[in-house]
Amino acid sequence: MLHLSTVRPNQDQLDDLLLRVLPEQGQWSDEDYLWLTDHTNQFIEVTDGYLEVLPVPTDHHQTLLLFLYGVILEWVRVAGGKVLLAPLRLRIRERKFREPDLLMLMDAHDPRRSNRYWTGADLVLEVVSPDKPARDTVDKLEDYAEAGIPEYWIIEPQAETIRVFVLEGASYRELGCYGRGAEARSARLEGLIVEVTPLFDAK
Repeated sequence: MLHLSTVRPNQDQLDDLLLRVLPEQGQWSDEDYLWLTDHTNQFIEVTDGYLEVLPVPTDHHQTLLLFLYGVILEWVRVAGGKVLLAPLRLRIRERKFREPDLLMLMDAHDPRRSNRYWTGADLVLEVVSPDKPARDTVDKLEDYAEAGIPEYWIIEPQAETIRVFVLEGASYRELGCYGRGAEARSARLEGLIVEVTPLFDAK
């Protein structure tokens, strides 16, 4: 006969326990962050010990991202590389992790690729989230430059544009902003082209 335990802490007790056990904002280490994101399906990033919970992607966001994934996957298969979608952690440096919408390496055996997280990429891509556009257009522009990512693409659904940035020294230079009727071309990955109109017409 199955006996159910009578020991059932209430929600207040559980909340209190978690507050005492988990680090405070500003105190999250790499291992704390990795443990947390190993045990949740939330999109969470960390910067200098401060966690940021990201919004759940919308249907439109996912539609754009899967279109781009398909185009880049065709290119990367020929090159022998690897392309993956979020959630996948990218370590910028100690106590700073991002989860780009898309990451790509030209060589699938690149040592920057590991099972738990990547330590670099040849291209990262973000579809701008409406809750906080500056996260993708300002903050991550600085973060991916800090990580030495050679190329960063920003997809802006509201403006229906693809912005391509290339790393020059310690910061990015915008190579171009491509709207409907144009083709966005990679600066360093020869033959990687995305037609803008079919992207934003994707259903």
